[in-house]
Formats: sequence, C-alpha cells, structure tokens
Amino acid sequence: MSDDSNDFKAGRRTALKGMAAILATGVVPAIHAQEKLTLRYLGTAVNQDKLIAEKFEADTGIRVQYVAVTTDEITKRAVTAPSSFDLIDTEYFSLKKIVPTGNLLGIDARRIKNADKITSLFTKGEVAGKKVGDQGTAPKKVMYLPGANATTFAASPTQFMTLIPTVYNADTLGIRPDLIKRPINSWAELLNPEFKGRASILNIPSIGIMDAAMVVEAKGLHKYADKGNMTRAEIDLTIKTLIEAKKAGQFRALWKDFNESVNLMSSGEVVIQSMWSPAVTAVRSKGIDCTFQPLKEGYRAWAAGFGIPKTVSGKKLDAAYEFINWFLDGWAGAYLNRQGYYSAVLETAKAKMEPYEWAYWMEGKPAAKDIKSPHGDVLAKAGSVRDGGSYEQRMGGIACWNAVMDENEYMVRKWNEFVAA
Repeated sequence: MSDDSNDFKAGRRTALKGMAAILATGVVPAIHAQEKLTLRYLGTAVNQDKLIAEKFEADTGIRVQYVAVTTDEITKRAVTAPSSFDLIDTEYFSLKKIVPTGNLLGIDARRIKNADKITSLFTKGEVAGKKVGDQGTAPKKVMYLPGANATTFAASPTQFMTLIPTVYNADTLGIRPDLIKRPINSWAELLNPEFKGRASILNIPSIGIMDAAMVVEAKGLHKYADKGNMTRAEIDLTIKTLIEAKKAGQFRALWKDFNESVNLMSSGEVVIQSMWSPAVTAVRSKGIDCTFQPLKEGYRAWAAGFGIPKTVSGKKLDAAYEFINWFLDGWAGAYLNRQGYYSAVLETAKAKMEPYEWAYWMEGKPAAKDIKSPHGDVLAKAGSVRDGGSYEQRMGGIACWNAVMDENEYMVRKWNEFVAA
C-alpha cells in the first residue's frame, strides 16, 4: 500500500475523530447538501415526458426542468435568448435559422459515447445501405459543423455535430378503413371527390404544404425539384390546387393540433387526412379501426435533436453531455420506440426491449403478445402487424423531409389565403 493511501486513511481517522468530538458537544454545524444541478430543457411538450425526467434524475441526480413552447418559439428563443435554456430539443429544419447566429455549440462527438452508433439515416442519409429521399431539410445536410464555433454547415461528417437526434418518424395519411372499404395507396386520394366533405389536411403551413405537394405530384400535376424549397410559381400552383379543392367542399376541417386530428377521425366525420403516427395509435386505443397508411409515393419525414447553447459551461455543460449520453443509452430509446417513434441508437434501445416488442415495432413481424404503451395501455392485439411494416420499409420509404423554404414568408402568406378561402 502506498504512502498516499496511508496518509488518506490517517486524515480520514482524524476527520472522523473531530466529527465525533463535535457531536459530543451537541452543537452540529449547518452542513448544506450540494444544490442539485438543474437543466433547463427547451422544447415542445410532445417530447417532454415526465417519466423520462424522473428516470434521468433517479439515475444521475440531475434535475430536468421542462420549458414547453411551440416549435416557432423554440427557434425564436434559440436566436434571441440563448442564455434562457441549457439544452434545446428542436427540429432539424430550424437549424438553417439557428446555426448562422453562432448561438449553438458544436457538440463534440468524442464526448458522446454512442456517437458512432447513431443511425446511418442521419449520418449518411441511408437505411440498410440504400439512399433515402432527401428533398427538404434532410438531417445529413445540417448534421455537421466545420468546427465547434462554426456558423455554417459542413458538407461531410466532422467531429462537431449540430444536434444529437432524439426522435424521428415518417408521416403519411391516416384513414378509416372500416368507412372507406377499399384499398388506399396514393397521396392523390386526399383530394379524391369521393371523400368530399370527409377529408382534412393539417393547418401548419410548412408541413401542410409538403403534404399538398405530395398530392400534387401524385395527381401528375407537377414534378417539384425540391418539395421542401419551392419556387414562387410552385407555391402558387400548390395553393391554387388546395383552394379549388376547398371551394368544392373537399375538406371537413383543417386541423392544427394532435387532439383535433384524433377527434375528427374518432367521430368518423373525417375518413382520410394528414396524420401523425401517435394520433393513429390514440384513435386505435379507443377501439376504433384506423390505419397509418403506407402510400406508393413514400413518406414525409421529420426529425428532432438535442443541441447545446454556447452560453452553457462548466458543470452545466458536463450535465448537458451527461443527459445526451444517458438518452442514447437505451432506456429512453426503448420508451420512445414503444410509442411508435424511432430512437437514434437502435442497438441500445433493442437491449432494453422485450424480443416480441422489438419484432413488432422494428421488424414488422406479427405481435407474439399484446403490444402495450409505456403506460400499460394495449396498442395492438397479439397477431397484428405494425402499419408500414419494418423500420427499413418505413424509413427506407422517405420521399421528403420537413423544411423551411427560402420563400417561407411568401408561402405562409399564400397558405393563409387558402385558409381564408
């Protein structure tokens, strides 16, 4: 045993004797427990799950304080008030507005334990070795920075990452097969007069116009160079198509939030609409037949990730890295996969899921047992298969990604004309 450890033992004995003497006097000095570190997590309420925060605190002792705002507000705060949060959870398309400000730290991949295991969909734009559609803001276009303090994107992988992916998915149309009673396989069906007064599209301009563009292409009206970055003429054509359909009475409603889309579908007022996977799950959990329908033209994808503002340093910065590493370690990934989302590191999430769950959610196999949500609700009965099949089929079928166009202001103005028509 070294002298150092003997010194340490002797010092510890002295300290213990000293404490015993203090206790004997009955006068105990005030010993303050170290203040708990708190991470202010800016994001939308969708990803801010109470159970994730509780599990992280139980595992690490670090508290997470959720700051829930809208998608647009996240971008606004990242641009104007970067010191108001310690961790940001934002969509990849917002990076074109945030990165040029210099407010985002390049995340050092050497400090991310599972950086090399992040799905190739983000790092290379590939699923199972095959390229996927990259119209719009595909993550691979905005994934890397040339340096820690860069304000432009790197064209190929570097040590510094803009965001570490949290959740992503591929969206399509939701349908009520019990009310439609025939196969649906194209985006064009959204504007089929057969569904007059029973169709709906989402009223979030930057996403709704992408769904509309999928319909326009499927109908053979126009082929876009990039649905995620239209010219003014293309915006005009897309909106004109929507206005004509609206005036003809095609839409029962334009929905703005998750619950609205669930209620329209559950009531049967709408039989076909833009829809998000968890909303389809919510309709099903009421015992109503609803399908997240794979379509031949492919899916519109979206993705979010964690970023760190440059204002964070010291212990707070270490805590932010600790949270990201913990998030990629499997528990959170499995939790998200069980809700129908996809996690960034598949390998660690798989280790935290039952084989029958993984087979259903990720491999497109029939459920060996009832499939339950993280809260214990039955989402799918034994024997059923996930809509869209396996991860490879679904994420390999991406046509375009959510984006913010160069002509965004013009597009929003035209979209508002459609809403008012």
